[in-house]
Order: sequence, then C-alpha cells, then structure tokens
Amino acid sequence: MEKQREEGPLKKKLGLFDGAMLVMGSMIGSGIFIVSADIMRNLGSGYWLIVVWLITGVMTIAAAISYGELSSMFPKAGGQYTYLKEIFGKMMGFLYGWGLFTVIQTGTIAAVAVAFGKFTAYLVPALNDAAPIFQSGSYKITWIQILAIAVILLLTYINTKGVESGKWLQNIFTGSKIVALIGLIILGFLLVKSNFWTENMSLGWSAFNNLKTDSGGSFLKAGWESISGMTIMGGIAAAMVGSVFSSVAWENVTFVSGEIENPKKNVVRSMVLGTSVVMILYLLVNFVYLNTLSRDGIAFAPNDRVAVVVSEQIFGNGIGTIVMAILVMISTFGCVNGIVLAGARVFQTMAKDGMFFKSALDNNKNGVPEKSLWMQGVWASVLCLSGQYGNLLDMISFVIVLFYMITVFGVIYLRIKQPNLERSYKTWLYPITPIVYLLIGAAFCILLLIYKQQYTWPGLLIVLLGVPVYFYINRNKNAGAD
Repeated sequence: MEKQREEGPLKKKLGLFDGAMLVMGSMIGSGIFIVSADIMRNLGSGYWLIVVWLITGVMTIAAAISYGELSSMFPKAGGQYTYLKEIFGKMMGFLYGWGLFTVIQTGTIAAVAVAFGKFTAYLVPALNDAAPIFQSGSYKITWIQILAIAVILLLTYINTKGVESGKWLQNIFTGSKIVALIGLIILGFLLVKSNFWTENMSLGWSAFNNLKTDSGGSFLKAGWESISGMTIMGGIAAAMVGSVFSSVAWENVTFVSGEIENPKKNVVRSMVLGTSVVMILYLLVNFVYLNTLSRDGIAFAPNDRVAVVVSEQIFGNGIGTIVMAILVMISTFGCVNGIVLAGARVFQTMAKDGMFFKSALDNNKNGVPEKSLWMQGVWASVLCLSGQYGNLLDMISFVIVLFYMITVFGVIYLRIKQPNLERSYKTWLYPITPIVYLLIGAAFCILLLIYKQQYTWPGLLIVLLGVPVYFYINRNKNAGAD
C-alpha cells in the first residue's frame, strides 16, 4: 500500500541538533528586523527598548523550561495540543488546535511568506512597481502575494517528500541566518562611524521623553515625573506585542516529538538551547540598532525596517539594502519551512482524536502527513490573498500568550493533582520558573485588555468561535454512536 496510517510507528529522524535548529529557525523570521521601531515609538527610550526585549527573553526561556516537563511526560506528536488535551480535556486541546489552524500557525506562515515577498521586491523592484493583478476598492491581489503563495506551496511540496528533506532545508537556512545575524552584530560595532549609543542611553529611564514624529513635531512631551507607572506599564505591554510575536513558534519542536530521537530529553534540550541562543541574538541585534541609529532614527525608520537602515549605515545605501534584503529572504524562507514542517503534525494528531478532517490522518509513502500539509498550505495561501494576515497577527499575540499561560499552569496543576506521575525531566527552579512566566504573562494580557483592546478581543473571538464547532463535531459523534 502507498499510504500508511498515523498509528504506525514514526521514524525517529530528528536529532538534538535538528530540534534546536527547528526551534531557532521557527523563531527567527522578519520580526527582529522590524518590530523595534514600534517598541521605540511606544516607549521612546533606549533603556526601555532593552527592558522590553529582556522581559520577552525571560518569558520565552521560562516557558520553554516549563514546557520541558510536559514534553518528557507526553513525548509524542502534537506537542502543546496533546499537553492541553491530556491535562484539561479535549475541548481545551481542540480550541488550541482550532486557533492554530485558523490563524496562529497559518497566519504566521502567511505573514512571514509575504515578508519574504516584500524584501524580494528590494532586489526585484518590478514586483513593487507592477500593477495589481486584481483590485476592487481597497482590496487587491499583488505579485508579492502571489510570490508568497508560491513559497508556501513550494515548501509544502518539499516537506511532503519526507522529514529528511524538510530537515536539511531547515538546517541550511537556519545556519545561514544565524551566521548572517552574528556577522551583522559584529560589523554593526566595527564599521559604523557615527555612534549613537551614548546619546540613546542619555535618555535614561524617562519613557516617552520628547519623542519626535517623522514630521518633526512633538510626539509626546512628557518625562518620567509626569507619567504614571500604569501608563508606562501599558506602553510596555503594547510594545511587547511585537517582541512577543518575534519570539513565538519555539514550541513547534513539540509538534514533531514523535519524530525526534529520545524525545523525553531532546525536546526540552532543543527548546532551552534554541530559545536561549535566539534571545541573546535578539538582544545583541538591538544593541547594534542603538549603536548605529538615533532614537528617532529607530522609531521612524521607513516602513519600520530598522535593520535595512542599519545595513545601509554599515555597507552604504546600495549594498546595504541588498545585503539586508538577502538576509531577510533567507530568514523568512527558513522560518516558513520550520512552521510548515511542524504544524501539520498537530492537525494529524487532532484527526486521530476525531477533531479534524479524517483524511489528515494519512501518512504518504514518505512517512509524512501529506494531506495535512496541503490543508495547512492552502489555508495559509487563502490568508495571503485576504490581505488581513498582518491584522490577524496583531490580534493573536494575546491569544498565543494566553495558551502559553494555560500550558505552563498545567505543569503546576499536574504537580498538585498527580505528583507521582513519571517525570524524566523536572522544571528547573520549580515553582519559581512557571510562576515567573505566569506573572509576566498575566500582566501582559491584563494591560492589553485595559490599554490595547484591539489586540485582544478579536483574537479571543476567533478562538471562541471554535466552541460551537467543537460541540458540532461531538454531536455528530454521539449521533453516530446511537
């Protein structure tokens, strides 16, 4: 037979190095090259820019360390979906899977693929200059969107050829972008003539301190003395939407636990190693931004592309743009591949539980869930055409953190409810590590609910729409049983 069912044993084709590269490759997309502009606009201080990235780093690594305990207890495909289902029941698992398919995984694939297309347009200006293929009012389909879809479908096809194909592609592209980022960091300190570090740090802890608009007017003339602590916390929460989004998707390695050698140990090692390396790189890249550009230069970089402006300062206008365009293309291409590779395994696991299309359960002759991959790829392509991927991703940072919090809480819940379960790995510094994540995550979510509701309710609504779908699926099951 050409096809095999998911129930058959999966071949362990991913080692520790592959897992770590999947973590890093899935995390590093286009965000680190862009979001620092928005963070600076929200807070207006080099110190606070660093604080936001430090908080995000602590959150990310604390979550990865906590997830490690669950990965050792449930070392099978499906990752976070499996953890939530096993701890809190099928509905919680389904709502996560529903959110993952409708927007979290597929929306990320679409947004990062479009970022690939936009930076390709630096090298091929005709992509930007070409008339839209279709336009009706404000809605339009551009060649950049078509290129994004082509990338999604190409990487989906490559991943249908087996884990080995996706693995080697992932390792090559992740290795390339890590080397390139390290090069950017080193050259950013060695070759830049104008040093703005002292100027940026002289602003001290004064948030919103006389930040200028791009037209030269005053953005907000206020210092620390006249701003309440809650206002600054609200600014931090709003600023963290970008840094959090740039730091998610590390949990993708848990989705492919069934294909990782010695998953009880290697999944947690991959997560902790991968997240730590990426967050250190992110922090160093932001040091380069602060060293190379003025505060307003960061805040009002054209199209928020801070890294492009920095690269132009390092290499000169023409070469700098090309260098950064190539780096972001490599980064986004590898990021899409990692997310494509991992996501389909969740939908396959959901299908096994009767929570997704039954055909997603099938493995092809290469031992991978081909139909699940294509379902994911087609829906991500639809989101590319919708033009709403950027808005959707702004909305879901809140939901992503909410699911992270529920999962991290699951570590504490299981320790209390089932203390005698086998745990080959236990969370470092328990209960401090999960509590730290829960406190920061709760503050982030509450502040967004207060100050930036446009980032919260829409994403929450998308997930809650899964509730009637869940009951509909189970109603059909019950009817079949009768």
